[in-house]
Amino acid sequence: MSDLTTAQWREQLTSELKDNILGYWMKNTVDRKHFGFVGEIRHNGEVLEDADKGLVLHARILWTFASAYRTYKEEAYLEMAKRAYETLRSRFWDEKFGGLYWMIDVKGHAVSDKKQVYGQAFVIYALAEFVRATGDKEALAWAGEIYKLLEKHAYDPVHLGYVEALARDWTETSELSLSGKDLNERKSMNTHLHVLEAYTNLYRVWKPEGLRAKLKELIEVHLDKIIDSGTNHFLLFFDDEWHSKAPHVSYGHDIEGSWLLWEAAEVLGDEALLPRVKEAALQMARATLEQGVDKDGGVFNEYDGDSHLDDTKDWWPQAEAMVGFLNAYQLSGESIYLDAAKKSWSFITEFVSDREGGEWHWQVTRTGEPVRSDEQPKVGAWKCPYHNSRACFEALDRINF
Repeated sequence: MSDLTTAQWREQLTSELKDNILGYWMKNTVDRKHFGFVGEIRHNGEVLEDADKGLVLHARILWTFASAYRTYKEEAYLEMAKRAYETLRSRFWDEKFGGLYWMIDVKGHAVSDKKQVYGQAFVIYALAEFVRATGDKEALAWAGEIYKLLEKHAYDPVHLGYVEALARDWTETSELSLSGKDLNERKSMNTHLHVLEAYTNLYRVWKPEGLRAKLKELIEVHLDKIIDSGTNHFLLFFDDEWHSKAPHVSYGHDIEGSWLLWEAAEVLGDEALLPRVKEAALQMARATLEQGVDKDGGVFNEYDGDSHLDDTKDWWPQAEAMVGFLNAYQLSGESIYLDAAKKSWSFITEFVSDREGGEWHWQVTRTGEPVRSDEQPKVGAWKCPYHNSRACFEALDRINF
Protein backbone atom coordinates (compact mmCIF):
# COMPACT_ATOMS: atom_id res chain seq x y z
CA MET A 1 0.00 0.00 0.00
CA SER A 2 2.99 2.31 0.49
CA ASP A 3 3.41 2.52 -3.27
CA LEU A 4 -0.16 3.79 -3.72
CA THR A 5 0.05 6.97 -5.79
CA THR A 6 -1.87 10.09 -4.92
CA ALA A 7 -3.91 9.76 -8.11
CA GLN A 8 -4.82 6.15 -7.33
CA TRP A 9 -5.75 6.99 -3.75
CA ARG A 10 -7.96 9.88 -4.83
CA GLU A 11 -9.68 7.70 -7.42
CA GLN A 12 -10.37 4.98 -4.85
CA LEU A 13 -11.65 7.50 -2.29
CA THR A 14 -13.99 9.12 -4.80
CA SER A 15 -15.41 5.78 -5.90
CA GLU A 16 -15.91 4.61 -2.32
CA LEU A 17 -17.56 7.88 -1.33
CA LYS A 18 -19.89 8.38 -4.27
CA ASP A 19 -20.74 4.80 -5.18
CA ASN A 20 -20.51 2.70 -2.05
CA ILE A 21 -21.46 5.20 0.68
CA LEU A 22 -23.58 8.05 -0.71
CA GLY A 23 -25.09 5.77 -3.34
CA TYR A 24 -26.09 3.21 -0.73
CA TRP A 25 -27.87 5.77 1.44
CA MET A 26 -29.70 7.32 -1.49
CA LYS A 27 -30.88 3.97 -2.78
CA ASN A 28 -31.78 2.19 0.44
CA THR A 29 -32.62 4.53 3.29
CA VAL A 30 -35.31 7.00 2.18
CA ASP A 31 -38.48 6.09 4.10
CA ARG A 32 -41.30 6.50 1.59
CA LYS A 33 -43.81 4.72 3.81
CA HIS A 34 -43.54 7.15 6.72
CA PHE A 35 -41.15 10.12 6.57
CA GLY A 36 -37.49 10.93 6.76
CA PHE A 37 -35.17 7.94 6.68
CA VAL A 38 -35.62 4.34 7.80
CA GLY A 39 -34.60 3.76 11.38
CA GLU A 40 -32.82 0.46 10.89
CA ILE A 41 -31.52 -1.88 8.21
CA ARG A 42 -30.00 -5.11 9.46
CA HIS A 43 -26.61 -6.41 8.37
CA ASN A 44 -28.29 -8.73 5.83
CA GLY A 45 -30.20 -5.90 4.17
CA GLU A 46 -33.54 -6.46 5.91
CA VAL A 47 -35.37 -3.16 6.35
CA LEU A 48 -37.18 -2.75 9.68
CA GLU A 49 -39.95 -0.50 8.35
CA ASP A 50 -41.37 0.44 11.75
CA ALA A 51 -38.09 0.95 13.60
CA ASP A 52 -37.82 4.09 15.72
CA LYS A 53 -35.89 6.99 14.22
CA GLY A 54 -32.85 8.49 15.92
CA LEU A 55 -31.87 12.13 16.16
CA VAL A 56 -28.19 11.38 15.55
CA LEU A 57 -29.00 9.36 12.43
CA HIS A 58 -30.99 12.17 10.83
CA ALA A 59 -28.52 14.88 11.85
CA ARG A 60 -25.63 12.90 10.42
CA ILE A 61 -27.49 12.30 7.17
CA LEU A 62 -28.04 16.05 6.92
CA TRP A 63 -24.36 16.74 7.52
CA THR A 64 -23.25 14.09 5.04
CA PHE A 65 -25.39 15.19 2.15
CA ALA A 66 -24.92 18.90 2.82
CA SER A 67 -21.18 18.24 2.64
CA ALA A 68 -21.64 16.19 -0.54
CA TYR A 69 -23.63 19.00 -2.13
CA ARG A 70 -21.07 21.59 -1.07
CA THR A 71 -18.35 19.46 -2.66
CA TYR A 72 -20.01 18.24 -5.86
CA LYS A 73 -23.04 20.54 -6.39
CA GLU A 74 -25.22 17.60 -7.47
CA GLU A 75 -28.94 18.22 -6.93
CA ALA A 76 -29.61 14.66 -5.76
CA TYR A 77 -27.38 15.30 -2.75
CA LEU A 78 -29.19 18.53 -1.96
CA GLU A 79 -32.54 16.73 -2.04
CA MET A 80 -31.28 14.20 0.53
CA ALA A 81 -30.04 17.03 2.74
CA LYS A 82 -33.34 18.89 2.47
CA ARG A 83 -35.26 15.74 3.39
CA ALA A 84 -33.18 15.33 6.54
CA TYR A 85 -33.52 19.03 7.36
CA GLU A 86 -37.30 19.00 7.04
CA THR A 87 -37.57 15.83 9.14
CA LEU A 88 -35.55 17.40 11.93
CA ARG A 89 -37.59 20.58 11.73
CA SER A 90 -41.07 19.07 11.51
CA ARG A 91 -40.72 15.83 13.50
CA PHE A 92 -37.85 16.08 15.98
CA TRP A 93 -38.18 19.72 17.06
CA ASP A 94 -39.94 20.30 20.37
CA GLU A 95 -42.29 23.23 19.70
CA LYS A 96 -43.09 23.68 23.39
CA PHE A 97 -39.67 23.72 25.03
CA GLY A 98 -37.23 24.00 22.15
CA GLY A 99 -34.47 21.55 21.30
CA LEU A 100 -34.85 18.20 19.60
CA TYR A 101 -36.12 14.84 20.84
CA TRP A 102 -33.61 12.01 21.15
CA MET A 103 -35.80 9.35 19.52
CA ILE A 104 -39.18 9.29 17.76
CA ASP A 105 -41.40 6.56 16.34
CA VAL A 106 -42.69 6.24 12.77
CA LYS A 107 -45.75 8.33 13.65
CA GLY A 108 -43.56 11.19 14.80
CA HIS A 109 -44.22 10.75 18.51
CA ALA A 110 -41.34 11.11 20.96
CA VAL A 111 -40.09 7.78 22.28
CA SER A 112 -37.33 9.49 24.25
CA ASP A 113 -37.97 13.20 24.77
CA LYS A 114 -34.86 14.06 26.77
CA LYS A 115 -32.52 16.75 25.50
CA GLN A 116 -29.27 14.86 24.98
CA VAL A 117 -26.57 17.49 24.50
CA TYR A 118 -24.67 15.21 22.10
CA GLY A 119 -27.73 15.11 19.82
CA GLN A 120 -28.32 18.86 19.94
CA ALA A 121 -24.67 19.38 19.05
CA PHE A 122 -24.93 17.15 16.00
CA VAL A 123 -27.85 19.17 14.72
CA ILE A 124 -25.81 22.37 15.09
CA TYR A 125 -22.93 20.67 13.25
CA ALA A 126 -25.23 19.57 10.43
CA LEU A 127 -27.07 22.88 10.14
CA ALA A 128 -23.78 24.76 9.90
CA GLU A 129 -22.74 22.45 7.07
CA PHE A 130 -26.06 23.07 5.33
CA VAL A 131 -25.37 26.81 5.63
CA ARG A 132 -21.89 26.32 4.18
CA ALA A 133 -23.42 24.45 1.25
CA THR A 134 -26.45 26.64 0.56
CA GLY A 135 -26.23 29.89 2.51
CA ASP A 136 -29.67 29.17 3.96
CA LYS A 137 -30.52 31.90 6.48
CA GLU A 138 -33.26 29.93 8.22
CA ALA A 139 -30.84 27.10 8.93
CA LEU A 140 -28.31 29.55 10.38
CA ALA A 141 -30.93 31.13 12.63
CA TRP A 142 -32.03 27.70 13.81
CA ALA A 143 -28.46 26.63 14.58
CA GLY A 144 -28.07 29.82 16.60
CA GLU A 145 -31.23 29.09 18.52
CA ILE A 146 -30.01 25.61 19.53
CA TYR A 147 -26.61 27.02 20.48
CA LYS A 148 -28.28 29.52 22.82
CA LEU A 149 -30.38 26.76 24.40
CA LEU A 150 -27.26 24.73 25.16
CA GLU A 151 -25.50 27.74 26.64
CA LYS A 152 -28.54 28.62 28.76
CA HIS A 153 -29.36 25.17 30.08
CA ALA A 154 -26.43 22.74 29.65
CA TYR A 155 -23.35 24.88 30.34
CA ASP A 156 -21.60 24.58 33.71
CA PRO A 157 -20.42 28.10 34.63
CA VAL A 158 -18.67 26.89 37.77
CA HIS A 159 -16.57 23.97 36.54
CA LEU A 160 -16.89 24.58 32.78
CA GLY A 161 -18.11 22.15 30.16
CA TYR A 162 -21.59 20.79 29.54
CA VAL A 163 -23.84 18.32 31.30
CA GLU A 164 -24.69 15.17 29.34
CA ALA A 165 -28.47 15.48 29.17
CA LEU A 166 -31.52 17.29 30.50
CA ALA A 167 -35.22 16.50 30.67
CA ARG A 168 -37.60 17.59 27.93
CA ASP A 169 -38.16 20.95 29.65
CA TRP A 170 -34.40 21.43 30.19
CA THR A 171 -34.54 20.64 33.90
CA GLU A 172 -32.24 18.11 35.57
CA THR A 173 -32.59 14.43 34.70
CA SER A 174 -31.07 11.27 36.14
CA GLU A 175 -31.02 9.64 32.68
CA LEU A 176 -27.74 11.01 31.44
CA SER A 177 -26.03 8.29 29.41
CA LEU A 178 -25.86 8.29 25.63
CA SER A 179 -26.37 4.54 25.30
CA GLY A 180 -26.32 1.29 27.23
CA LYS A 181 -22.55 1.16 26.73
CA ASP A 182 -21.92 4.49 28.43
CA LEU A 183 -21.68 5.34 32.10
CA ASN A 184 -24.48 7.43 33.59
CA GLU A 185 -22.15 10.28 34.54
CA ARG A 186 -22.60 14.05 34.44
CA LYS A 187 -19.99 14.73 31.77
CA SER A 188 -18.25 12.78 29.05
CA MET A 189 -15.42 13.15 26.58
CA ASN A 190 -17.70 12.10 23.75
CA THR A 191 -20.25 14.85 24.26
CA HIS A 192 -17.57 17.52 24.68
CA LEU A 193 -15.72 16.40 21.56
CA HIS A 194 -18.87 16.77 19.48
CA VAL A 195 -19.89 20.08 21.02
CA LEU A 196 -16.39 21.22 20.04
CA GLU A 197 -16.94 19.88 16.52
CA ALA A 198 -20.32 21.61 16.29
CA TYR A 199 -19.09 24.98 17.56
CA THR A 200 -16.13 24.81 15.17
CA ASN A 201 -18.41 24.39 12.17
CA LEU A 202 -20.82 27.01 13.48
CA TYR A 203 -18.00 29.52 13.92
CA ARG A 204 -17.16 29.11 10.24
CA VAL A 205 -20.51 30.62 9.26
CA TRP A 206 -21.52 32.74 12.26
CA LYS A 207 -19.43 34.86 14.59
CA PRO A 208 -21.71 36.35 17.26
CA GLU A 209 -20.33 37.83 20.42
CA GLY A 210 -19.43 34.99 22.75
CA LEU A 211 -19.06 32.03 20.38
CA ARG A 212 -15.35 32.63 19.88
CA ALA A 213 -14.79 32.59 23.64
CA LYS A 214 -16.86 29.41 23.99
CA LEU A 215 -14.86 27.65 21.28
CA LYS A 216 -11.57 28.67 22.86
CA GLU A 217 -12.77 27.49 26.26
CA LEU A 218 -13.82 24.14 24.83
CA ILE A 219 -10.38 23.60 23.31
CA GLU A 220 -8.79 24.42 26.65
CA VAL A 221 -11.18 22.09 28.50
CA HIS A 222 -9.98 19.26 26.26
CA LEU A 223 -6.34 20.15 26.85
CA ASP A 224 -6.68 20.68 30.61
CA LYS A 225 -9.42 18.29 31.72
CA ILE A 226 -10.06 15.56 29.15
CA ILE A 227 -6.61 14.59 27.84
CA ASP A 228 -4.65 12.53 30.35
CA SER A 229 -1.25 14.23 30.24
CA GLY A 230 0.41 11.07 31.54
CA THR A 231 -0.81 8.78 28.77
CA ASN A 232 -1.90 11.15 25.96
CA HIS A 233 -5.26 9.37 25.82
CA PHE A 234 -8.67 10.88 26.42
CA LEU A 235 -10.30 10.25 29.76
CA LEU A 236 -13.89 9.22 29.06
CA PHE A 237 -16.32 9.98 31.91
CA PHE A 238 -16.38 12.59 34.66
CA ASP A 239 -18.39 14.07 37.50
CA ASP A 240 -19.20 17.79 37.54
CA GLU A 241 -15.76 18.65 38.92
CA TRP A 242 -13.90 16.64 36.23
CA HIS A 243 -12.86 13.70 38.37
CA SER A 244 -12.32 10.76 36.03
CA LYS A 245 -14.77 7.89 36.48
CA ALA A 246 -13.31 5.23 34.17
CA PRO A 247 -9.82 4.01 33.19
CA HIS A 248 -10.81 2.89 29.69
CA VAL A 249 -9.06 3.99 26.49
CA SER A 250 -11.01 4.52 23.26
CA TYR A 251 -8.46 4.50 20.45
CA GLY A 252 -10.95 5.70 17.85
CA HIS A 253 -11.88 8.73 19.91
CA ASP A 254 -8.23 9.51 20.59
CA ILE A 255 -7.28 9.69 16.92
CA GLU A 256 -10.54 11.44 15.99
CA GLY A 257 -10.01 13.97 18.74
CA SER A 258 -6.46 14.66 17.63
CA TRP A 259 -7.58 16.08 14.30
CA LEU A 260 -10.82 17.68 15.51
CA LEU A 261 -8.88 19.63 18.14
CA TRP A 262 -6.45 20.87 15.51
CA GLU A 263 -9.31 21.78 13.18
CA ALA A 264 -10.96 23.76 15.98
CA ALA A 265 -7.75 25.60 16.77
CA GLU A 266 -7.19 26.43 13.10
CA VAL A 267 -10.71 27.76 12.67
CA LEU A 268 -10.39 29.76 15.89
CA GLY A 269 -7.04 31.18 14.76
CA ASP A 270 -5.68 31.92 18.24
CA GLU A 271 -1.93 32.09 17.63
CA ALA A 272 -1.10 31.51 21.29
CA LEU A 273 -3.17 28.33 21.43
CA LEU A 274 -2.05 26.68 18.18
CA PRO A 275 1.32 25.36 19.46
CA ARG A 276 -0.33 23.70 22.48
CA VAL A 277 -2.94 22.01 20.30
CA LYS A 278 -0.36 20.90 17.74
CA GLU A 279 1.71 19.24 20.45
CA ALA A 280 -1.33 17.53 21.95
CA ALA A 281 -2.59 16.33 18.56
CA LEU A 282 0.75 14.78 17.68
CA GLN A 283 1.13 13.15 21.10
CA MET A 284 -2.35 11.60 20.78
CA ALA A 285 -1.64 10.39 17.26
CA ARG A 286 1.64 8.87 18.39
CA ALA A 287 0.00 7.10 21.34
CA THR A 288 -2.72 5.70 19.10
CA LEU A 289 -0.24 4.50 16.49
CA GLU A 290 2.01 2.83 19.06
CA GLN A 291 -0.70 1.23 21.22
CA GLY A 292 -3.94 1.03 19.26
CA VAL A 293 -3.05 -0.04 15.74
CA ASP A 294 -2.70 -3.66 14.69
CA LYS A 295 -0.06 -4.93 12.26
CA ASP A 296 -2.61 -4.88 9.43
CA GLY A 297 -3.36 -1.18 9.97
CA GLY A 298 -6.69 -1.74 11.72
CA VAL A 299 -7.50 0.16 14.91
CA PHE A 300 -8.57 -1.76 18.00
CA ASN A 301 -11.76 -0.68 19.72
CA GLU A 302 -10.86 -0.24 23.36
CA TYR A 303 -8.53 -1.04 26.22
CA ASP A 304 -10.00 -1.34 29.70
CA GLY A 305 -7.05 0.35 31.36
CA ASP A 306 -6.04 -2.83 33.18
CA SER A 307 -5.45 -5.98 31.16
CA HIS A 308 -8.18 -6.52 28.58
CA LEU A 309 -7.89 -5.34 24.97
CA ASP A 310 -11.03 -5.38 22.84
CA ASP A 311 -9.29 -6.31 19.60
CA THR A 312 -12.38 -6.20 17.40
CA LYS A 313 -12.42 -3.35 14.92
CA ASP A 314 -15.50 -1.20 14.41
CA TRP A 315 -15.98 0.79 11.22
CA TRP A 316 -15.69 4.29 12.61
CA PRO A 317 -12.23 4.16 14.27
CA GLN A 318 -10.81 3.02 10.92
CA ALA A 319 -12.31 6.05 9.21
CA GLU A 320 -11.04 8.44 11.87
CA ALA A 321 -7.59 6.86 11.87
CA MET A 322 -7.04 7.62 8.20
CA VAL A 323 -7.87 11.29 8.77
CA GLY A 324 -6.04 11.55 12.09
CA PHE A 325 -2.84 10.09 10.70
CA LEU A 326 -3.03 12.28 7.61
CA ASN A 327 -3.42 15.26 9.92
CA ALA A 328 -0.40 14.16 11.97
CA TYR A 329 1.62 13.81 8.77
CA GLN A 330 0.65 17.32 7.71
CA LEU A 331 1.60 18.71 11.12
CA SER A 332 4.88 16.84 11.49
CA GLY A 333 6.08 15.79 8.05
CA GLU A 334 6.89 12.38 9.54
CA SER A 335 6.39 9.58 7.01
CA ILE A 336 5.27 7.09 9.67
CA TYR A 337 1.95 8.89 9.80
CA LEU A 338 1.46 8.90 6.03
CA ASP A 339 2.24 5.18 6.00
CA ALA A 340 -0.25 4.65 8.84
CA ALA A 341 -2.96 6.54 6.94
CA LYS A 342 -2.36 4.40 3.85
CA LYS A 343 -2.53 1.24 5.94
CA SER A 344 -5.81 2.45 7.43
CA TRP A 345 -7.21 2.88 3.94
CA SER A 346 -5.90 -0.54 2.91
CA PHE A 347 -7.59 -2.15 5.92
CA ILE A 348 -10.85 -0.35 5.13
CA THR A 349 -10.91 -1.38 1.49
CA GLU A 350 -9.93 -4.98 2.18
CA PHE A 351 -12.04 -5.75 5.24
CA VAL A 352 -14.48 -3.03 6.29
CA SER A 353 -16.07 -1.86 3.05
CA ASP A 354 -18.93 -4.21 2.12
CA ARG A 355 -18.47 -4.91 -1.57
CA GLU A 356 -21.54 -7.12 -1.79
CA GLY A 357 -24.14 -5.39 0.37
CA GLY A 358 -22.87 -1.83 0.10
CA GLU A 359 -21.77 0.64 2.79
CA TRP A 360 -19.42 -0.61 5.54
CA HIS A 361 -19.65 -3.47 8.00
CA TRP A 362 -20.21 -2.33 11.58
CA GLN A 363 -17.45 -4.53 12.95
CA VAL A 364 -14.86 -7.06 11.89
CA THR A 365 -12.84 -9.46 14.03
CA ARG A 366 -9.13 -8.97 14.58
CA THR A 367 -8.48 -11.08 11.49
CA GLY A 368 -10.95 -9.12 9.38
CA GLU A 369 -14.04 -11.34 9.35
CA PRO A 370 -17.32 -9.37 9.33
CA VAL A 371 -19.34 -9.75 12.53
CA ARG A 372 -22.92 -10.38 11.42
CA SER A 373 -25.29 -9.60 14.27
CA ASP A 374 -28.68 -7.96 14.63
CA GLU A 375 -27.04 -5.84 17.33
CA GLN A 376 -24.79 -4.32 14.68
CA PRO A 377 -27.00 -3.13 11.82
CA LYS A 378 -25.96 -1.62 8.50
CA VAL A 379 -28.16 1.40 9.27
CA GLY A 380 -29.29 2.41 12.75
CA ALA A 381 -29.38 5.02 15.47
CA TRP A 382 -25.56 4.96 15.57
CA LYS A 383 -24.72 3.47 12.16
CA CYS A 384 -24.78 6.52 9.94
CA PRO A 385 -22.95 7.81 6.83
CA TYR A 386 -20.95 10.41 8.73
CA HIS A 387 -17.67 8.83 9.85
CA ASN A 388 -16.95 7.08 6.57
CA SER A 389 -18.11 9.81 4.22
CA ARG A 390 -16.26 12.45 6.24
CA ALA A 391 -13.09 10.37 6.11
CA CYS A 392 -13.31 10.36 2.32
CA PHE A 393 -14.07 14.09 2.11
CA GLU A 394 -11.20 14.90 4.48
CA ALA A 395 -8.70 12.60 2.77
CA LEU A 396 -9.55 14.02 -0.64
CA ASP A 397 -8.89 17.50 0.76
CA ARG A 398 -5.63 16.48 2.40
CA ILE A 399 -3.77 14.31 -0.12
CA ASN A 400 -2.99 16.97 -2.69
CA PHE A 401 0.73 16.33 -2.33
